[in-house]
Parts: sequence; C-alpha cells; structure tokens
Amino acid sequence: MPSGLPPLNALRAFEAAARHLSFTRAAEELHVTQAAVSHQIRALERNLGVSLFYRGARGLRLTTEAQDYVPAVRRAFELLREATDRMRRDEARGTLTISLLPSFATRWLVPRLGLFTAAHPEIDVRVAPSTHLVEWAKEQVDVAIRYGAGRYPGLRSDRLMTENIFPVCSPRLLTEGKHPLQAPADLRHHTLLHDEGHGDWRNWLMAAGVGGVDWDRGPIFVDSSMLIQAAVEGQGVALARGVLARDELRAGRLVRPFDLSLPSEYAYYVVCPEAAADRPRVAAFREWLLAQVRLEEALGEPGVLCEPPAAEQSAKPAPAS
Repeated sequence: MPSGLPPLNALRAFEAAARHLSFTRAAEELHVTQAAVSHQIRALERNLGVSLFYRGARGLRLTTEAQDYVPAVRRAFELLREATDRMRRDEARGTLTISLLPSFATRWLVPRLGLFTAAHPEIDVRVAPSTHLVEWAKEQVDVAIRYGAGRYPGLRSDRLMTENIFPVCSPRLLTEGKHPLQAPADLRHHTLLHDEGHGDWRNWLMAAGVGGVDWDRGPIFVDSSMLIQAAVEGQGVALARGVLARDELRAGRLVRPFDLSLPSEYAYYVVCPEAAADRPRVAAFREWLLAQVRLEEALGEPGVLCEPPAAEQSAKPAPAS
C-alpha cells in the first residue's frame, strides 16, 4: 500500500464529489470532465486501499470509510485556504521600498504619494532616493522608477511617461530688469541654468534659430530639483524637463517664456524583477502609477503638452525669419 499523502487533485475530486454526491456536479465545479473526476476517485481508492462510494442506480452514496474520511479532508482544505489567505494578506500589506531619482521623488512622486497611501492604507511606503542602478540581489528594493531608454535586461519595465525639454523661469524675468525676457535672443542677457546630463541649451538655441548666445555658460546642477528651485528663485533661465517642472508651472511659480519644446530621448519607467512584478504590493503601486499618469495626461497637465499654458501665450517669440 502506498505511504504518505494522496495526490492533492484526487483529494479535491473526492471532497467535491462527496459534497455533491455527483461526479458530474463535482466536474462542473472543478472545471474538468466527469471522466477525469471518476479517474481521480479510482486513483484515490487504490491509494487508500478502500472503496469511497457506492455506485448505484439511484446515484452515489458514501461508504462508511468515506464518511469518516471526508470531514478530515474538508478541514485540511479549510486550513490550507486560511493559511493561503493569510499569506496573501501579509504579502499585500507591509512595506514597499521604492528606489528612484531624488529629483523625481521630490518633484513628482512625493506630492502625489498621499493619493496612493489613501487608496492602499495597508501598504507602508519607503522612498529611497538614489542615482545608482539597483542591485536587486543585494538591496531590499521592491520597485524602481528610472529615467532612461527602457532597456533593462532581465527586468520588467513599464513606460510611465515621456516628456519635453523647454526653458522655464520666474515670472519676474518677463517684465523686470534692464532686459525683460521677451524673445529667445534676449537670453544673451540672462543666466542660463544647466541640468547636467539632461538637456542641451545648444540644441534648443539652434532649434529656435538663435545665435550669439554663449550656450555653455551658467551654473550646472547635478540634481534636477535644484535646477528647478534655482529657476523659481529667479537665478536664471533653466532648460527643464517638463515632468519635473509641471507642478511649479501649474502653481505659477515658473512660466514658459517660449513655446518651443524639444522631445527628450528618454522616458520614465517603473522597473522590477519579473519574478516580483505580480506581487500584490508591487502590482498595486505599478497600477496606481500608470493610472495617475493617464489621468494627468488626459487633463493636459503642463509639462506633458508641447504648448505652454494659456497664461503664457503672450511670451511667445516672433517666428524666425
């Protein structure tokens, strides 16, 4: 006689058939054929060395051995379901560690993070700003948001959003000082603020048809958030990434003096190992991110559209001759 536990599928077939006293109804519940249920029952009877059902013209009846056995089988399945539910609840709850660039954390995620925690109070978010690529095997990180080309071998990556690059400045620069910023050529009188590694004033000035501006001068900021803040403080004109400048534009702390935008060659991606992609906490965060981006794009948030907000239309330069 075989030792150990019988096959799980055979026990499932037996429990369903015992409950319904019908192989046909058990098969419908388990989404298999009646023949498959009958085969599983016969295999279980051989494994146990007893008969489990009386098969007669009036249908099925449990044998004495089956009547003694079925309560234990049902309780075992109940315990398994309860343990599985607890595991899933625990997996859905707890801490979610997010690795992302400091600038994106400060300028985009953190102002919106309350929306996620309100929707998922069972998840504690740990925000871990970082500029280095995650070593998934060594670091306790669940998901990352990265700005790049989207090629992450061995990882699942979902594109969040693309963006444009364009000049931004304090509204004061449009009207104050000896040289109010009215046309791209006026940039020769203003300090240019640079985002190291992201955006190139030379390309923008060439696209605008402007010469005579020293595109290489001005402060360089390693962190894009610092660049945005310097522009808010009126320290110069920044060539900004639209996603990061979006909230400052919406609040009126920054304006777009000109409507010319250049598309970025990179985009934002939510990244995680394939094996972790469908974990409840990770999936909930990824789905919330994608939904939030779709909502903001549908609303035409500043920074996504190529055109500046209506209040800034008067600052458009004259067409290049």
